Parts: sequence; structure tokens; C-alpha cells
Amino acid sequence: MQCPRCLPQAGTSWSRIQGPKLGGREIMRMLLSPNSAPGARSSFMLGRMLCPAGRLCSKTSLVRSFAHYQGGLQESASQPSSTRRAQMALRNVAPSDAIQKHRKRLSDWFSHQPNEERQFGPSFSLDTIHVDPVIRESSLEEILKPSPDLTILNQLQSPCSRTISLQNLFDADACGQQVKNVVLYGTVGTGKSTLIKKMVVDWCHGRLPRFELVIPFSCEDLSQSNVPVSLQRLITKKYLHLKEVVPLLGSANLKVLVILNGMERLNLDFRLSGTELCCDPNEAVPPSAIVVNLLRKYLLPEASIIVTTRPSAVRRIPSKYVGRYAEICGFSNISLQKQYFQMRLSQPGCDGSRSSSSSSSDERDNLVEMLSRNLEHHSQIAAACFLPSYCWLVCTTLHFLYFTKSVPPRQTLTGIYTSFLRLNFSGEILDSTDPTNVSMMKYVAKTVGKLAHEGVMSRQTCFSDEDLQKCFEVEMKTEGELNLLNVFRTDVFRFFLTPCVQPGKQNTFVFTIPAMQEYLAALYVVLGEKKTLTQRVGKEVSEVISKVSEDVTLVLSIISKVLPLRILPLLFGLLKMFPRFFNQLSGKDRDTIAHTMAVEMFKEEDYFNDDVLDQINSSILGVEGPLHHPDEAPDDEVFELFPIFMGGLLSRRNRALLEQLGCSIKNLAALEIANAMKKTMIRNSRKWLPPSELMDYLVFLHEFQNERFTAEAIRSLRAINLSSIKMTPLKCSILASVMGTTTHEVEELNLSSCHLDVSSLQTLFPVLLRCRKLHLQLNSLGPEACREIRDLLLHDKCVVSTLRLSDNPVTEQGAKYLAEAIEGNRSLTHLSLLHTSLGNQGLEVITQHLAQNQHLKELDVGYNSVTDEAALGLVEVAKRHATLKEVHLYFNDISEEGKQALHALRRDRDGVQVLVFLTVGTDVSDYWAFILSVVQKNLPNWDRERVQQHLSLLLQDLECSRRQTGNPWKKAKFLRVENEVKKMLVKIQQGTL
Repeated sequence: MQCPRCLPQAGTSWSRIQGPKLGGREIMRMLLSPNSAPGARSSFMLGRMLCPAGRLCSKTSLVRSFAHYQGGLQESASQPSSTRRAQMALRNVAPSDAIQKHRKRLSDWFSHQPNEERQFGPSFSLDTIHVDPVIRESSLEEILKPSPDLTILNQLQSPCSRTISLQNLFDADACGQQVKNVVLYGTVGTGKSTLIKKMVVDWCHGRLPRFELVIPFSCEDLSQSNVPVSLQRLITKKYLHLKEVVPLLGSANLKVLVILNGMERLNLDFRLSGTELCCDPNEAVPPSAIVVNLLRKYLLPEASIIVTTRPSAVRRIPSKYVGRYAEICGFSNISLQKQYFQMRLSQPGCDGSRSSSSSSSDERDNLVEMLSRNLEHHSQIAAACFLPSYCWLVCTTLHFLYFTKSVPPRQTLTGIYTSFLRLNFSGEILDSTDPTNVSMMKYVAKTVGKLAHEGVMSRQTCFSDEDLQKCFEVEMKTEGELNLLNVFRTDVFRFFLTPCVQPGKQNTFVFTIPAMQEYLAALYVVLGEKKTLTQRVGKEVSEVISKVSEDVTLVLSIISKVLPLRILPLLFGLLKMFPRFFNQLSGKDRDTIAHTMAVEMFKEEDYFNDDVLDQINSSILGVEGPLHHPDEAPDDEVFELFPIFMGGLLSRRNRALLEQLGCSIKNLAALEIANAMKKTMIRNSRKWLPPSELMDYLVFLHEFQNERFTAEAIRSLRAINLSSIKMTPLKCSILASVMGTTTHEVEELNLSSCHLDVSSLQTLFPVLLRCRKLHLQLNSLGPEACREIRDLLLHDKCVVSTLRLSDNPVTEQGAKYLAEAIEGNRSLTHLSLLHTSLGNQGLEVITQHLAQNQHLKELDVGYNSVTDEAALGLVEVAKRHATLKEVHLYFNDISEEGKQALHALRRDRDGVQVLVFLTVGTDVSDYWAFILSVVQKNLPNWDRERVQQHLSLLLQDLECSRRQTGNPWKKAKFLRVENEVKKMLVKIQQGTL
């Protein structure tokens, strides 16, 4: 039978058909002209509908379609010609306006940023931040039989030879035939939805001229209802402004692109017995039937269609309806990863500030440089960033670590990971053909979470095939479970696990992002998936009994009246008691969760690791300095994020997000876990904790987001030692937020050597007001910071009694602010300004304001290049001071005569004691070995000239102290120390140390 498009049309001659071929636009112009014969348009549409792609049509379909369109022919012929001319005149004007309105509406909708994106600021949009992933042309054979060598590592190392751009997806295929249907597939996280959004936005802005109209559909929305609806109604219901354009969709002069995003959500049946043919856009059929007939080309045969789906669902579309298969390979090229990070992290406003200062720009550039260097030298993170989703997670985490300045922080680390999973798995069903409709995230929590938890418990990060089989296949009993596992392997497995690229571990798998292992392990525990056999059986029996309890009660009451069996009341009582017994088991399970959280939080083996925020930072940006040799034994794996994630998952916001993912944590369960762990947590926190562990504890309290619990835990902390912790803006915000839950006074806060600056003091200002002893030495606090300290000391709620500012660049300008603070403060009794570059002028400023102070007891201004005149002036004021009893002036440029005069002063006689020698009143043997060992240990990282200067000053002090003492035993000790210092100085000068 000859194809209908080759048959002569009504109103034309054979010679005209056999002449030069006419394009679609010329044919439509001819057929829609008033001079055309009646019925010409219907005959043309008949040919298009009966043979949409140039294929031979069956007799049955031909007869059905011909009979259907006979009515349309008569109706068209019976219409007045004036009415038709008016309609055609309107169609020339209305569609262009409607399409422009459609562009505007789609642009507004698809440019809308989710909540997770808004934290980056308004400059982050698809127009400014987007890198197209690699798209590789594929085939059904490759999908059904994937190459075993097509691993992530191989994709990173070998360029794709069959890559194709998004704009060329509808180019003619290798045989020269025009492509109408394209299937674009990729695993979870490769960027399918983002690519479609970018495609739509490009069309809205005129960057996709191939198509005149784009109509996007979400298959998730289409799957929500099976109510029959026509294609025209479906379009106008979603896009009302296209009401005037819909009648023209089947014409050849309108280039239409239909987008079907997420086809795996639909159960498509291409059998004629399952889905009947439909070529009328006004005929109401189920949404799945509309999709099937669009792909069959019975509906809108001239339209181009792009379908996005996961690999497991590709085979649902018969290959004869697909013109091209294309696989999204993600950022398989490291240069694409670098380009993404460069664009994302270098944008103005990335740091949350509106101003684009040079310092913030330098910090962003430094982040990009460190990340690029780590991508080149650490192939494991490059393998992780193969997925664009993980590139987003890396940028979000860096934004959280470096640019969080608000108090309290708007985000939590657990919240970032939960939001990340929500962006990728919200509403996702593992397999829409499975009757259980199990949530994808729920399945991941049960299977991958189990693997992650066992790895955390055994301190394991690499997993063999046997480990995977134990977690994924040991409980597979039914055909449905095996099918779900196959879908998971195809679509989701690479999202969480990737082949290890470390030497000697090529046959193992690791989690794509290390912290994800601890997150999923925490989710596995908090969801209650870690149960004993008794608890699992008890839960099932309890659920069965709860469902039939009313029927059991009724039946037993009837039988007990008919048959006097004494056992029935006992049986009835046992049935009623069982749920209560199971509740006790559940309570013990929650106690176990709380105990696990507390034990993992305060493990002594983790006491001297970096805090968790620094660990995450190192995993992303790498570790500066020498790396371990591959043959060396690696350090023990640490899993300090595991308990922090457990606490974070119990917060209200994260539980709400997990509810959207099908992972429900009840309010009562969260409350019981919190109450169960309260005693253990608070008791352990009262013990001495190293600074890094204390910082982890504060992070845990912030992640937990339970203000009442945090307040009780913080009240037990009277002394907070965070020395040597790099207090980033985020850590300062966490400390201020956690401490802000109470108003109690803190006995001591040690922030020495914490890289503090002016912004740090501003963030911590409410906390510093409540501290009696405040250690701020060994930071970079200059004059501007001294202004903040002045405001702190002059505040009416300030309780600071001891302030140590040693080894900060205070200078003369900063001394002016501190002098104002000394004059007006009423709480400060001990002030240390050792090695703060005061000089004579700075000390003189302080001396001028010291007389108005009535509370200071001790003042340390040693090592400030002070000479005799300034030192003696200070001492004269100190003699008349009401409370000042001790002044430190050692390591200054005071002459021998001045030292002798100052050393002769006595507190009982002169009212003040002046210390001009560091070793006065002490046994030098108590500290000299420690000082020298620290110098020798840190010498490779210290400035050698500065070390020599310090050792020379120490040597001078030792010599002066030896001359002052009359005890021969002490003189011998001083000589011994002097010899050790001299030997070290010689070795430093010779370069042998």
C-alpha cells in the first residue's frame, strides 16, 4: 500500500505532485489559501496523521483514521468561508503574541531558584553559572550491555569520541535521516533536570533558534492522575496563554519542541492492546497514552520530542520510536570541573557581602586555586566531581565554611547534606513499575546506610565486592526485591559509591564524598534500621496485632460467652500486653541510639585530631605540605562527623526535609532520644576536652538545633579552651550562637593562637562580655581590633577581670584605644601587653591614663622595646596607684643601671614590685627544657631570624639573672641553660639544626 503522503492531494494535479518538491511552509500556504479546493487541508492532515514518519501504514489504521477524519472534512466544508478567513487572519497575529508571552512565563518559572540556591545570592542563576556536561551519543546496545571498562576513572582519563552538543541533538543521524525523538538519559546527579532548565531558558532568550515553540512537561506531574484528558486541554491547562496557538501545533510551519522530563515516572505501554492509537489532539485519553502517541508520532507528527530518563527506564521506549540516544556523562573532563568552580566561587557576592573588596576577592581566588590544585593531584575528588551534583555540594560546603558570618548561622552541615539529597531525590520512586512504590531515599537508607554504618563501626572506608554483597544481596528473597536492586545498581549506585583510585585499592569502592558515608550511617541509625532480631520481629507482630485488635476483641468476647474456656481471657490479656512490651523494646532502642551518639562523640582516640570542620575543609581543598607515600601505612580513619550528623538529623528542619524523601522520624522518637542522651552528653562534657574535641562538641550542639538541650549543656561549661583552633567566621558564629542560649558567666575563655581578627571580635562580642578570664594572645589583633576591645571593656555589662593580649600588633595607635579602656573600665585587674610593639610612645599613653584607673592589680608590658625613661615614668605612676602591685618590664631595652634600680623596688616598701628579669623568683630548670624542645620542634616552620632574636634575648635575661642571684646552686643551673641556648644559636647560624 502506498504511503498517504505520496498520494495526490485534493485540488492538485499529478503533474504538480511529480514536479519539484515543495517544502512544508509552501504546502501549508497553498492549502490554507482561500483559493484552495474545499477539503484540501483535511486531506493533507489525513496524510500526515496516517503516515507520520514516512513509514507504510497498516490497512486497519488507515481505515480508522479515514473514518475519523471524514467528519472533520464535512464540518470544515460546512463552515462559512468568511468565518474561516477571519480565523486565519487572527492566527497570523495572535500566535506571535502568545508565544512571546510564553517565553516570558517560562523564563520567569525556569529561572526561579530553589531555596538551596538562594543562599548564594541573586547573581547565581542559570544565565551566569552553568557549564554544560559532556553528552555522548549512545545506542540501545550500549545501554543494554554496558562496557565493563566504562568506569568513572576511564571517563576522566579518555575523552569521549562521540560527544554531541545540546544544540545538535536533533541533527540528522549517520544515515542522513532527520531525528525527531531524542532520549537523553543519565544516572542520578548527572544534571538532566538542570540541563533541561538551561535549554528552556536559552530558548526563552532566543539562543535556540531551531524551535519556534517549546512545551515542557514534567512526567512526575503527568503520573499523578490517570483521568483522561486531551492534548489540547493538557497544554492549555498548564499554559493558558497558548490557547490560541494550540490549534496550529499540528501544522508544518510551526517548529515545536516537546520536552518530557523524568520519563521513568510513567508506566508506558506501547502495545496496541495496552494503549490505543490516538491522532486527535482533542480526544481525551490518559496522560500516559498521550506520551505514547507523541512518541509514536500519531500526535503532533511534525514536533520534535526530547525525553529525559534514568538508564533503567530507557528500554521502556521501543527503539523504532527513538531517533537518537544520548548519555549525559557529567563533568568527565577535569577542565569542566575547574570551569564550574571558577565561575561559582569567583562570582561577586559569593562571600555574602554586597561589596566586592580586594580582600574578599583574594580569598575567593585562593579557594579556587587550592581546589584546582587538589583536583589535579587528588584523583579521588576529581572522580567525585564527575557528578555535577557533587560539584554543587563542594561549592555549598565551601560557602558554608568560609562565608558564614551571621549569628546564628543560617545553615547547618547536616542541613546542607539533607538539602543536597532533597534536590536529587525529592519525590523519586526507585521503580514506578514496582507496586510497593518504595521511596528511593528510603531504599538508600536501608541498603547503602547499612554499608556505611558497618564501615563506621569497623573504621573502614574501602569496600570489596563481598562487602557490597553482604549489604545488598543477603536479604533478597523475591523477584521484586531483585528487580529493585537491579534498578538501584543501574541508576543510583554510582551516585554514592565509586571505584577507589588509590594505588593498591583498584578493586574496591569508596563513598563518592567521604562525609556522605557518615551521614548515611547516622541516617541508618536514627531511622531505627539498626535493630536486633527481637526488635524486628516485635515490630512486625505489634503492627499486625494493632491492625486486628478490634476484630480480636470482638471475636474473643463472643467465644467467651459460648464456650467457658479459661485460657481465652489470658490470651486476650497477652495480646493487649504485647504492644506495651514492644514499646519498652523501642525505648531501649532509642537509649541505644543516644548511647551510640554519646560514645562516638567523646572517643578518646579522636582527641588529638583536627576538628570536624577542618577535616571537611582538608578533604575538599587538600592538605598543604608533604603527603603520605603510597606505600606508607595511612593514618587511622576518623569518623567524628558520625555523631554530629546523628544529632543534626534530629533537628526539626532536617526531619521535615527527610519526610519529603520518605524517611520519617517522629517527633516523639526525637524527643525520647534527646532525653536519653542528655545525661550522658552533659556528664562527658564536664570532663577535660582537648580544644578540637570541644569545638566538635559545639558544632554538635549547633547541628542539633535544640535550644533547651543546648542551654543545659552549656551551663556545665565554666571554662572553654579553644586555643590553637583556627576560628574561622563560621566557628565564631557557632560559638556565639551556642553560647547565646544562656546568660551565665564564663570563668575562662582561651582563644589564644586562633587567627582572630576584627570581624571575629565583633561576632563574639556578646560572649566576651561574659568572660572573666579572656585569653587573646598570639593572634593578629591590630589597632582596629583594639578599638573593639575598648568598646568591650567600657561596656556596662563587661565582667572581664583578666585580659591577655600578648604577641599582637597593638602598636602605638592601638595603645591609645587600650588607654581609654583602662581609664574607664571597672572590672579589669590583670592586663598583659607582652610583645605588642608598644614602644616608648605607646607606653607613655598608657601611663597617662593609668592614674584614673582604680582596679588594675597587674600590668605586663614586657618585650616592647621600652627604654629607661618610659619604664621609670610608668613605675612612678604605679607607686602611687591604689591597687597596682606588680609591673612586668623584662625583655625591654633598659640599661643595667635602670634594671638595678627597678629590681631593688619592693612591694612592701615602695608599693609595687617590678619584674625586669623573666627568671626572677623561679627555678630555671622547670621550664628551660620545654622552651628549647618547642623551639627545636617548630624551627622548620618558624622565621629563623626571629628565633635567633628571641633566643638572644633569653640568653641576655639568663645572664642578668645569674649575676643577680647569690645562690651558687642557682648560678650553676643558669650556666647550664646558657650553654644549651648558645649551642642552639650556633647550630641555627650554621644551618645544621
